[in-house]
Amino acid sequence: MYRHILAAIDGSETSARAFDTALQLARESGAELQPLYVVDIPTMVYDAPGYDPSIVRDAFLEEGKYLADNALARMKHDGVQGAPRIIETNLVDGDYDVAHCILHAAADLKADLVVMGTHGRRGIRRLVLGSVAERFLRMAQCPVLMISAHDALDVETNAVGIAEREKKST
Repeated sequence: MYRHILAAIDGSETSARAFDTALQLARESGAELQPLYVVDIPTMVYDAPGYDPSIVRDAFLEEGKYLADNALARMKHDGVQGAPRIIETNLVDGDYDVAHCILHAAADLKADLVVMGTHGRRGIRRLVLGSVAERFLRMAQCPVLMISAHDALDVETNAVGIAEREKKST
């Protein structure tokens, strides 16, 4: 079914759910899985007088390494092949934002599926420019599976509600 799956991870609950889904698909289809973390330093950090943007960059790289290590451990536990990747946005090229980084990584991997959450942690930039997931979906060159935090929470809530109703009826 799938041979190469890319899963965008960013530390959010939604991306964790997306990774869980990608891991399951990779396990079931024998696909290679690549968790991808993109370091994105907001431009406003560079504009702050007397501020060293390397502090923010180092913090993001540390978070990326932590998430990548956890993803790799889960992959090894489940017998899924692949390796995490950490890349950075390019402030020099205006078109190399998070969505473009994911696009290039998917092309490098020759991904036949990209799995990502619909709402990650991108703060003010998401409000101003639109969501990363939406931008990526518009330019994707392979199938994309979007995992919604709202749907996942609704499914969980509905399952609890059904279980409670079944208890009452017995």
